[in-house]
Amino acid sequence: MNPHRARPAGGRRSGLATTLLTVAIAAAGLFAVWTFISLVVLDPSKRFLLPPPWEVLATLGDATIMTPMLQALWRTATVALAGLALAFVIGTAWAVVMAQSRWAERILYPYAVILQTVPILALTPLIGIWFGYGIPARIVVAVIIAVFPVISTTFFGLTSGPTRAAHDLFTLARATRWQRLSRLEVPAAVPSVFTGLRSAAGLSVIGAIVGDFFFQQGAAGIGGLLRIYTLRLNMDALLTAVGLTALFGVVVFSVFAALEGWVVGRWYGRGRP
Repeated sequence: MNPHRARPAGGRRSGLATTLLTVAIAAAGLFAVWTFISLVVLDPSKRFLLPPPWEVLATLGDATIMTPMLQALWRTATVALAGLALAFVIGTAWAVVMAQSRWAERILYPYAVILQTVPILALTPLIGIWFGYGIPARIVVAVIIAVFPVISTTFFGLTSGPTRAAHDLFTLARATRWQRLSRLEVPAAVPSVFTGLRSAAGLSVIGAIVGDFFFQQGAAGIGGLLRIYTLRLNMDALLTAVGLTALFGVVVFSVFAALEGWVVGRWYGRGRP
């Protein structure tokens, strides 16, 4: 048995244990600070603004709160994943077109920057008028917020990944534009594509929640419930919803980070002993 092949599995297990231990320590520190602020810093008359952790955790066993909350979280997750898929398709196609010529880059890149810099609040009236005030509008918001990292990182990978020597080799072989793109530029851009996808995954969750806030037609997402809990000062349910939303965002980010490690590791590790 080759000893060099046994190390990565042990290293992965050690890295996972370290990560779990770090998360546990961070969670313990958060609960300690939370408890201190709730019981010591806040006046008892204002303690409802930040209930102790055990009171918030008690809502997890209340079906009347958790059932609609989990249903709303599922709707938001559906919107976020749909927005992410569209952002990936649109952003990748956008970057590929820009990478083909300087003129395409000069024409299209400013529009990508505008999508990134214009506040989404300025676009919500137009989105509501054009797409209605339901699920399609929420997906559009998620796409707008998540598409720029895909465009920028994919374009960077397509234009900066391949070396000049590799391009010269393809030129000598009289490769077509499609062959150069599919066999040289796209493979070299894989790490950058996954970097953008990982960033877009978290942003799509944010976009879905923002869409829930502004577009109230149809069944409520988790953002809509956050709005309702805030208006009612229902702090136990509000903090529970915030925690579930944060957990969902971490899970989505972690899944795509693990996918990136798996795909990129297999892609670039084929030739290693």
